[in-house]
Amino acid sequence: MVDEQILRRGIADPRLLDALRKIPRHLFIPESQRAHAYEDRALGVGHGQTISQPYMVALMLNALALEGTEKVLEVGTGSGYQAALLSQLAAEVHTVEIISELAIQAQALLGAYSNVHVHTADGARGWPERAPYDAILVAAATPRVQAAWKEQLTKKGKLILPLGSGARETLTLLERRSEEFREERLGECSFVPLTGEAG
Repeated sequence: MVDEQILRRGIADPRLLDALRKIPRHLFIPESQRAHAYEDRALGVGHGQTISQPYMVALMLNALALEGTEKVLEVGTGSGYQAALLSQLAAEVHTVEIISELAIQAQALLGAYSNVHVHTADGARGWPERAPYDAILVAAATPRVQAAWKEQLTKKGKLILPLGSGARETLTLLERRSEEFREERLGECSFVPLTGEAG
């Protein structure tokens, strides 16, 4: 998966590649789907949610350029795979899931990662209890950047999210510089929609 889907597309961060090799993606996928665990596509994990395509996961994490000292918020835990990868790339990870059944399943899988904390809540509100964050990763499509996410970033924080609605969104990176935000568009993508009060 790493050699054919990630390296060949230009992602070469050694820490990220090592995390992708280390974390077994099949453990975060329902048994009925495990034969497809390392294919280059999203897969259903129940409750209308998916585990993202491996390349898309890598692209988002690569854009954050984490060094290992950061505190990170993930919006949309899903099965927990991306949070497991973040555990290898950041110092502290808080991941928020609105669907309680998925949060419970993810917690069981992520118990071995002591720096990952799973919360059941509406991710549109972020997780203010542990803010500010050096990076926020949103794993659900939203037509607008939620104010809470911007407010919960550090003064030099990064926010990556699929911005838009419908079948296609734009993967967008926002880099905060004090009160200003620099925006970079990284290409088209397709994610399940954000739910809750902002859905």
